[in-house]
Parts: sequence; C-alpha cells; structure tokens
Amino acid sequence: MNSIQLIPLAGMPEIVRASDIAALICSAVAEANEQLAHHDVVVVTQKIVSKAEGAMAQVDPDDPLSHKPLVEQESVRILRRRGELIISETRHGFVCANAGIDLSNVARGEAALLPVDPDRSARRIRDGIKGLTGVEVAVIISDTFGRPWRRGVTDVAIGAAGIFPVLDLRGTQDSYGRELQVTEVAIVDEIAGAAELVMGKASGIPVAIVRGVDESAFDLGSTRVGVAENLIRSPQEDLFR
Repeated sequence: MNSIQLIPLAGMPEIVRASDIAALICSAVAEANEQLAHHDVVVVTQKIVSKAEGAMAQVDPDDPLSHKPLVEQESVRILRRRGELIISETRHGFVCANAGIDLSNVARGEAALLPVDPDRSARRIRDGIKGLTGVEVAVIISDTFGRPWRRGVTDVAIGAAGIFPVLDLRGTQDSYGRELQVTEVAIVDEIAGAAELVMGKASGIPVAIVRGVDESAFDLGSTRVGVAENLIRSPQEDLFR
C-alpha cells in the first residue's frame, strides 16, 4: 500500500488574465525548495484557471442575485429550482448548483465561470510544466461540488491530463477472492478531495502536489484523457436524471 503525501504550494501570486499558470507553479515550487517528481499529481483549483483564461463576468456587487442571468446563460438545462438555488446542467455535462458560477475568492463585482474546456486547460498546464522541467506530472483541475443525499461539499475533478479518471476494477478479486462486478473508482475525484484538505477554502493556496499515487493510475503517454467524458454518466445510465 502506497503512502500519500499532500504538499500545499504557497507563494502563488494573484492570477490575472493570461497568467502562465505552469510557469508560476514551477516558480512557486522552486521558491518552496521543493522539486516536482515524475508521477506527481498537481491539483489546481478551477478559480485560478478561470481567472487566467478570462472566464470571468461582471456582476452588480450590491445585488446578490445579479449573477442569476449568468446561470441561465451557462446552463443547457435547468433541473431544479428552490428559492434562489438553481441546479442545472452545464455545457460540459456537469450537474451542479448555479452552473458552477462562483462569487468567492474573486474581486467584488466579479463572478468566475467554469473554464470552457477544463481537460484542455489541464493539458496546457501539464505540457507547460513538462516543457519547463522535463518532469512528467499529471494535472487535475478541481472544483467544489455538492452531492445528492449528503450534506456538505467536497472537491472533485472537472478536468485532468496524464491520469486515468476512472480505475476500472471490474473482473478483479476482492480480499475474499470474489470477483468485483461493478466497482469503478473515480480516482481523480479522490485525489481532488484529498488535495483540498491542504488547500482549504480561504487560505489562498490554489495548488497542491499529491505524491505517492500508484503509477498504474497514470496515462502519461496520452494527450486526451477526458474527465468530462469518462466521469459523467450518460442519460441512459443515470437513474436520477
């Protein structure tokens, strides 16, 4: 059994449009006297990716509901409404509150939208890190989602590169020798949730390094590992949509 190390990456500057996140990560790693290693997983919060890519919108800072038209704009389908809360499906296929639009950890009068293509964002950061360091890492773009039937939120992966989103254990045996029939592990969600333990919601640490993930989870030779494709159930498989 591997042990897992979670390394919060402090020292990241304020991210603005066109910031080079890969270069800033490499600089922060050096300033922290750390080194990236092959098979590290670099977890990056959605918020800084949205800022760097300009996925931001202006809202009325004095109107707490001024972001609601953005929710409609960013949704392809509204599933539920309850008071001010909207549960909707985004163009990526994510089902979440308010189309993933967030007013936290951004300047007053701004709202952060989801990146247009989080998988592509992850690949860009991964390629940038490899180009600067020669090190093969995986990258996960994380965001905070609620969950049906359970209180509280947790971080999940909305984009990834260099790692298999789902580990398919069907056909393998459990500790009693029984064959697993349906077990598929959303490993990128597990890693995103673990990384959030050291990043926090208000600590100003938007990047963490997760070290010790089993090498079988990595797909370092691939350029198309689609979290949006591989983690989202199709309507035909979804019993609750």
